[in-house]
Amino acid sequence: MTDSPFKISGVDHPAVAATNVDKLADWYCEVLGYKKYFRHDKPVWLLKAPDNTLLEIMPKDETLRPTRTTWTPGWSHVALRVENIEKAIIYLDSKAVTWGGEVINAIGGGKVRNLFDPEGNMLQILERQFNES
Repeated sequence: MTDSPFKISGVDHPAVAATNVDKLADWYCEVLGYKKYFRHDKPVWLLKAPDNTLLEIMPKDETLRPTRTTWTPGWSHVALRVENIEKAIIYLDSKAVTWGGEVINAIGGGKVRNLFDPEGNMLQILERQFNES
């Protein structure tokens, strides 16, 4: 391991390109509990999660969306940590989300379930307990 001149403290934000930036930003706020943090005229939204991590929603270009699976090369999905996956599922069912499968065991421990936002981007809800070491 080499000494780095800097330390990464965590992930600041993932970004998703959207057909309708404002509509998708509204969905993330109304359904997943994000808050609108900053809007640029492009239009680009930065949304803030309760833990202060950000999500950027920006306009898509004309590139066609490739067919993807969880295992397609490149960034695959955003996993959102929840305290109780069963309660999260009940709530998200009330919002009529589109699920991408059933609850399965998460790699590294815990439980996970795939879902899609209104533009077809894959998300996961994930319940994980960390052992203090």
